[in-house]
Amino acid sequence: MHWTLVVAVTCVWITTLGWGLIRFHEPAGYVTLAAVALRLLWGLTGGKYARFAQFVRGPRSVLRYADQIGTQSEARYLGHNPLGGWMVLLLIACIAGLGITGWLYTTDYFWGMAWLDQLHKCLAWGLLVLVMLHVAGVLFASLRHRENLVAAMFTGRKRAPVSDGDTIF
Repeated sequence: MHWTLVVAVTCVWITTLGWGLIRFHEPAGYVTLAAVALRLLWGLTGGKYARFAQFVRGPRSVLRYADQIGTQSEARYLGHNPLGGWMVLLLIACIAGLGITGWLYTTDYFWGMAWLDQLHKCLAWGLLVLVMLHVAGVLFASLRHRENLVAAMFTGRKRAPVSDGDTIF
């Protein structure tokens, strides 16, 4: 699902660059919305590490984890770490917001509404910032824990704990 969203969002973004591709923007947006809907469903019914209940933690846990990163004492997680869990929610919410505002813009009631166009553009730039933060977080965690998280996103597997002292969740 992750890579479906990556490809779909990339396609939507590319359609805005010109080259006569804008006619594909709306259909690509609907594919992206469908991927978000499937991810939401998968987050409620999927496997252990795909479920939101497994990786979405409260603010205290997230702040504690961020503090542990600062002291280089954070635990390694087989699923999403607490910051990664909230990034998933932010990305999904932003992409859903983009899809919904894009769809609303095609309706008779909201056609041509400047505020909706501005909201859609702000969400698009916000998504770009979130994607950059997400990629930076993946690179940081990959280097910190000496593992290839990108490969894990393809295979769905991470290495087992190295030793008894390797804290893992």
